[in-house]
Amino acid sequence: MALVVQKYGGSSVADADGVKRVAQRIVATKKTGNDVVVVVSAMGDTTDELIDLAEQISPLPPGRELDMLLTAGERISMALLAMAIANLGHEARSFTGSQAGVITDGSHGKARIIDVTPGRIRSALDEGSICIVAGFQGVSQDSKDITTLGRGGSDTTAVALAAALNADVCEIYSDVDGIFTADPRIVPSARRIPQISFEEMLEMAACGAKILHLRCVEYARRYNMPIHVRSSFSQRVGTWVRDSIEASEAEGDEMEQAIISGVAHDRSEAKITVVGVPDKVGEAATIFAVLSDAEINLDMIVQNVSAAATGRTDISFTLPRTDGQAAMTALNKVKERIGFESLRYDDRIGKVSLIGAGMRSHPGVTARLFGAIANAGVNIEMISTSEIRISVIVDQDDIDAAVQSAHAAFDLDADQVEAVIYGGTGR
Repeated sequence: MALVVQKYGGSSVADADGVKRVAQRIVATKKTGNDVVVVVSAMGDTTDELIDLAEQISPLPPGRELDMLLTAGERISMALLAMAIANLGHEARSFTGSQAGVITDGSHGKARIIDVTPGRIRSALDEGSICIVAGFQGVSQDSKDITTLGRGGSDTTAVALAAALNADVCEIYSDVDGIFTADPRIVPSARRIPQISFEEMLEMAACGAKILHLRCVEYARRYNMPIHVRSSFSQRVGTWVRDSIEASEAEGDEMEQAIISGVAHDRSEAKITVVGVPDKVGEAATIFAVLSDAEINLDMIVQNVSAAATGRTDISFTLPRTDGQAAMTALNKVKERIGFESLRYDDRIGKVSLIGAGMRSHPGVTARLFGAIANAGVNIEMISTSEIRISVIVDQDDIDAAVQSAHAAFDLDADQVEAVIYGGTGR
């Protein structure tokens, strides 16, 4: 007997028929002799609709009350799913995040999991029940208020529960048949990746691949919890995300030969250039300290060579577009203190990234990537690299062309169409 944690996204339970279909899959897993814990998202676009409703009531709703509102979406899903399982003749119990023992810090809207104490879940499993847990939510350790975990929170809930329960596997069900070498909406010939390491998946998630959230993969790697990414709309085998050694053993020599795992892209970033920064010790540190105090996460950073005639340099960096105006405001407040000349803001950019553990030992990857992008007529604005990733910033109108050219350059296309998007959202 195995303990299986399953997570179903909003597109999988978007309507009554979807809830019934998911219930049948859960019961089938139970009938094979497994204990089953299920984490469920809100139905369809419920969370976005609740946010819209809150904004109609208040332009700036209190974080505590917004969290209380948004957690209702998952509570609806969990109760309906438990009812559907009961109709199939099996005992199911639904639990909110707090009832399931998901303990977080007090940061409303983007809380982080501190601990998971799944005593009630363990007791229900011992009594033979299927446990249904509301994803995306927990309870603050200090205030005991309900909190939400932010985007991808249900994925993180599932992996955290799986780790706390010492589960055998965490299955993430969405509306695509696994993880692909590129977004099938841009590259219809994208190939399904059978196995991928935590390391490569972290890079793909950080670079915009939306099938798994970054925090979820970080948690899985920390606790070495294998993730099986599958579609709830089919019985296809999906993709395994696991430790690199285990993935290599499971895949045999093929894992060694794969230079590139995939191409990811991100349309949600903006670029700020601080023009004419005095080239003196500590000026860059001051700029980034100001941004840190404003709680703004930066991605790529480039500093130009100082101009000999002026003794000044330009510093460019990318950041989430949603933080763009806050960053500009924070920097303008210290303009005179730092002594830079001006700020430039550009939100018409996109990031395209090539990811693969094999590039460590294969020279020529960078040259081939840049050659492919140049042949597509795309100009590169910024470049950033790690051991297993090369990222470039391009104009947002050139993202699709850059992704397609990079994908083709590394022979990632499948012989036949493998990617099917069943629900339309990719989550």
